[in-house]
Amino acid sequence: MVDRRISPGRPQTAGQRKGAGFAGRDAVHQLLLVTGPSGAGRSTAINALEDIGYETIDNLPFSLLPRLLDGPPIDRPLALGIDVRNRDFSTSALIELVETLTANPAVEIELLYLDCRPDVLLRRYSETRRRHPLAPGESPIRGIEREFDLLAPIRLRAGVLLDTSDMRPHDLCAEIRHWFASRADQQLAVSVHSFSYKRGLPRGIDMVFDVRFLTNPYWQEDLRGKDGRDSAVAAYIEKDPLFAPFFGRVGDLVGMLLPAYAAEGKAHLSIGFGCTGGQHRSVAVAEKLANSLAKDAWQVSIRHRELERHAMAAGNATRGNGA
Repeated sequence: MVDRRISPGRPQTAGQRKGAGFAGRDAVHQLLLVTGPSGAGRSTAINALEDIGYETIDNLPFSLLPRLLDGPPIDRPLALGIDVRNRDFSTSALIELVETLTANPAVEIELLYLDCRPDVLLRRYSETRRRHPLAPGESPIRGIEREFDLLAPIRLRAGVLLDTSDMRPHDLCAEIRHWFASRADQQLAVSVHSFSYKRGLPRGIDMVFDVRFLTNPYWQEDLRGKDGRDSAVAAYIEKDPLFAPFFGRVGDLVGMLLPAYAAEGKAHLSIGFGCTGGQHRSVAVAEKLANSLAKDAWQVSIRHRELERHAMAAGNATRGNGA
């Protein structure tokens, strides 16, 4: 979950600002502060920011930051990881730092807060068996509670609030790229997904189309074991009288919206196609649309959620048998 804010309690819409990240002011330094409770994914976020071109420093003492900014101009944005383990960390010191830098015309500052539910943090600490920095000799839940109290005023001042409770590291990296990759060098990226309605909608889908009305190849014995990437399966689906008018209208709609989203500054658009099992119809339609968009020079990626799950399960079974 992403909450974009202008000021505490006022969510910012995409129309008010073209994407997250920096607004493009002519500042000497572009600075992103990354903080949040321990275990919420700060290190993963810092690594993802480094991958998209940020200069990153984790746990820099506050006292050294002015000296860093007084140095020569940095030719790329700077991301600083901050948490309670910083040498001179305090809530008041961080708030004062943010306010001081906000008033500095040479610095454009953004505060990213990685949030997470207490029960998820507790589970993560139980899985890793790490001690909480605020409760080294006690149960992690005591440290989690103390840290939430300590960080509450900072959370209210965050420009970007990103809830990682239901995210895997891969998902968090994708969100970081989505919100903070440079808009100057990045065209609109389109991802096309196929999925099964039995397992629910994929997270973060912008547009969803239900293709369960199309003829289902599952009931053809010779096609049941194949998937929508197979030419025979695709041909069978395309024989449905409703396929051509449906796909034509979807293509027209997407073709109209993509330039508009790109002009608005949107960096990523995800389109989903769902069917019963996520193996035949949704896969075939997703493949066809992705190929069509690629021919029109759009930057396209494709993901078949259920096929990936099946492949992963088969790989785990193979490794288990080998072991």
